[in-house]
Amino acid sequence: MKVTINHSQIQGTDASVFDNLQQTLEQFVNERQWTDLQFQKNERIQCNMNITVSKYVRDENKFECSAIIQANRPVYNSAYTTTLYNNKDNDFQFEFAEFDQLNYNDETVDNQLTALMAYYAYLIIGLDLDSFSPMGGSDILQRCMYLVNNAQSLGFPGWKSFEDSRNRFTLINDYLDEAMKPFRQMQYDYYRKGLDEMVNNAERGRTEISTTLEENLKKAHADKPLSLLPQIWLDYKKEELANIYKGKGTQKEKEALHELLMSINASQSKTWDQITQ
Repeated sequence: MKVTINHSQIQGTDASVFDNLQQTLEQFVNERQWTDLQFQKNERIQCNMNITVSKYVRDENKFECSAIIQANRPVYNSAYTTTLYNNKDNDFQFEFAEFDQLNYNDETVDNQLTALMAYYAYLIIGLDLDSFSPMGGSDILQRCMYLVNNAQSLGFPGWKSFEDSRNRFTLINDYLDEAMKPFRQMQYDYYRKGLDEMVNNAERGRTEISTTLEENLKKAHADKPLSLLPQIWLDYKKEELANIYKGKGTQKEKEALHELLMSINASQSKTWDQITQ
């Protein structure tokens, strides 16, 4: 994971604390073994975390930030990488004193900063595993949910149910909900059977994508209409989807897809219109 810290809103503070924070976070995430699985260096998931500091209280070591977390996945036999996750966390608040050592244990979640980093590590590894085998990330995603339950007492926003329709609790809780199983199945179909296949046979790969969107994305949205996961997914998939269908596929296929995407995420209508052109 590459961590970037934007502290331009904070004036009159020595930048060393922000530099130290950035190095500490990268070291913590990249050097810890998060699962029992063995990954080669080249198999590591490419992630970026861009943290923007809006408030820093030096005497109390308090940071108020927002963070954009993005993870990519290579597409089989190609130089192309696809976005696996991209979302903004507006409640990225924590305490950190320069030269703090970060330690994490699933059983005792007593530090907000390590809980935040562990949450996104587990979430991204789980999503990545889901893209390589159906429901492949279940064990890791359960650990992410366990962390969220143990983080309830930390006293920071973002961990509680009903607090926000797109906070950390809601995202993982929705993703593991039985009603959202089709959404998880879609991850495998879209990446492994769709994008990975397109290098060998573009037509077959695209057909797999059309099928899973029409069946699984539609069903997940129908079964849990209040979940924002399909909408968030389409926010970061819009350009890719437009490129997959632009000038390709049958008109009937494209019109059905356009209707589905509009019903879930009408805010991206300009991009969906490109599909039917």
